[in-house]
Amino acid sequence: MASGAAVTSSATTRKPRLSFWQIWNMSFGFLGIQFGFELQNSNVSRIFETLGANKDDIPILWIAAPVTGLLVQPIIGYLSDRTWSPRLGRRRPFFLIGAILASLALLVMPNSSALWMAGGMLWIMDASINVSMEPFRAFVGDKLPSEQRTSGFAMQSFFIGVGSVVAALLPWIFTNWLGLSNTAPAGEIPPSVKWAFYVGAAAFLLSVLYTVLTSSETPPEDMEAFRAENAKVGMWDGLRESFAGIFHMPPAMRQLAVVQFFTWFALFSMWIYATNAVTSNIYNMRVDAPLYQKLKAQITGAPAAAAGAKELDGLQRDVAEIDQFQADKADKVITLNMANYAVDKGQLSDAEKATTKRVQQQYNDGADWLSLCSSVRNGVAAVFAFIIPLIAARTSRRRTHMLCLLLGGLGLVSLKFISNPDFIIVSMGLVGIAWASILSMPYAILAGSLPANKMGYYMGVFNFFIVIPQIVAATILGYFTVHIFQGNTLNTLVLGGASMVLAGLLTLRVRDDDDTHVAAVMENPGFDTPVLTNPQA
Repeated sequence: MASGAAVTSSATTRKPRLSFWQIWNMSFGFLGIQFGFELQNSNVSRIFETLGANKDDIPILWIAAPVTGLLVQPIIGYLSDRTWSPRLGRRRPFFLIGAILASLALLVMPNSSALWMAGGMLWIMDASINVSMEPFRAFVGDKLPSEQRTSGFAMQSFFIGVGSVVAALLPWIFTNWLGLSNTAPAGEIPPSVKWAFYVGAAAFLLSVLYTVLTSSETPPEDMEAFRAENAKVGMWDGLRESFAGIFHMPPAMRQLAVVQFFTWFALFSMWIYATNAVTSNIYNMRVDAPLYQKLKAQITGAPAAAAGAKELDGLQRDVAEIDQFQADKADKVITLNMANYAVDKGQLSDAEKATTKRVQQQYNDGADWLSLCSSVRNGVAAVFAFIIPLIAARTSRRRTHMLCLLLGGLGLVSLKFISNPDFIIVSMGLVGIAWASILSMPYAILAGSLPANKMGYYMGVFNFFIVIPQIVAATILGYFTVHIFQGNTLNTLVLGGASMVLAGLLTLRVRDDDDTHVAAVMENPGFDTPVLTNPQA
């Protein structure tokens, strides 16, 4: 790794304050990045279930996302620290490459014809999004002085919130405003979801292009020293240093890592199980006992050729869980897979098929409503992103983050007590407050404790503590759901809420020596209009 002024001018020269519109331009690309992430987070479990996944399989299928992040984020952060393009600078080449790859992946994902294909596309899509996203975090640290970092990351949170609002709404908009169906034959992705991904692909590429074309970067003060330092270390040394970085973190980074672990464990539980928890517990996916017994007999007695061995195995596991956990209930909550099988292949009367079609519709209506509530969550995050710097200026970044995480944790726990779907909006709104802080405050705290010449590298290492808890969640949540929570995914969300509350309390242990909540900052939350600065910079 290079050191001192050999790598970046910010190591020796105070960075100029940037105007509101300069911070706007450099952050705008996050609008498209979040289109990609939100479409992934809101719809991938739905796609997996539509293609025949049992809910117990979903965590393992989701493991692609955090494992990809574990591999890609520190490498991209390391490489972007050591890159300089005369035309595009240090970070912007990665913005552009990632945007092109992610847009292509978003076009392919909803056209997956099999579960293995969707799982593979999740790997590719998540890796591509990370190529763009990781350098964006370092971009703020590169360009903004300490007193503007909170505002810089808050601006990113604003665009993340706006992108998430629109992306989460897209399936609902296509169904309710444009008339596209939100259901499809078994094994096919609904048209409303497909078109949501197509729009997301275009938004991703165009918004990142805007930032690439309207922002600039400052070259290293001593280019020859920069190149000499790069020549000393090979790619293998870089990879080894990236993954060894977890053992050499600054103190504030170690403390924040624990907070991040419990925060992202909570978020991953929500992304994996929210669709199943809401549709199974708050929507009417129940059938009466005679219909269930008839459907059970057909599934358990069907030859493998009638449905396909893998599909039949999943259906029989669904039946076994219902018999185990719903034995004392007169009406049974069946799965989307069972409803699809009943409609397409079941030997049922017209009235019985109408009931199973109602289950299909209830699942997709619930998934669409959850997407709309997720849009509200992200809208709250977008608005709250501008309130966070004001609260932090009057208290501290640590206390602000703690308060937001406590509210988010309570939001997840509250889902356990909701019977009317309308109130899901309130729960998701509370999670949105936490989301606004999660996307800005840890990075604002962290940036002040990092050496300027290793900003991208440490940002990549820091993201280990986003992906490691996701890997842990993907590994253990399936076991917890079945063996401890008796198959009720709503209880898994309560566990996630408790984890977020714990993360909030642990925030008080974080040391933030770079916090600048002084009177001058209170009067100006971070935006300025410098006189001698290029407005395109």
